[in-house]
Amino acid sequence: MSQHASSPRARRLTVFNPATIALVVLIQVICVGVFTYEILISVVGFQVEPISWQIHEFIEIAAAIGLLVGLIMGAQVLRQSAQRTRRAEDALRSASGAFMDVLEEKFGDWGLTPAERDVALFAIKGTSTQEIADLRNTAEGTVKAQTNAIYRKAGVTGRPQLLSLFIEDLLEVDA
Repeated sequence: MSQHASSPRARRLTVFNPATIALVVLIQVICVGVFTYEILISVVGFQVEPISWQIHEFIEIAAAIGLLVGLIMGAQVLRQSAQRTRRAEDALRSASGAFMDVLEEKFGDWGLTPAERDVALFAIKGTSTQEIADLRNTAEGTVKAQTNAIYRKAGVTGRPQLLSLFIEDLLEVDA
């Protein structure tokens, strides 16, 4: 089990186990059945043996409580899901920021010019040489020369190795 999953916050967010949820869904299905049965009886006019009004009221109250419990649990699960989504988005923003920090650090270590930094960033994003030239309004040959300078300064032979340098650094940061 990961450290995050065993934290108090993670435990607090897993309030409902699958068995509890299944039970509430079953109760709701029964409640829907009760209400639907009563409507069909009154609309279609089936003659059924009457039950005492106390039992009838108890069944309706229990059904309403079951639906209310399901509504409350659904709202809590939705709130928990929204909290998890916000945390995931925050983590993604942090990772994105960490990646940009790693990029800037490496670019500085290699002594890349501003133009080489732009080209390197586009190359890491997977942009083709022609697309980089079009985006930067330069000749494709200029971009090729800049990428060769980037690879030489980084000590790699191509894009895959360039990208792997950053992936390795990010994995070390998370470890």
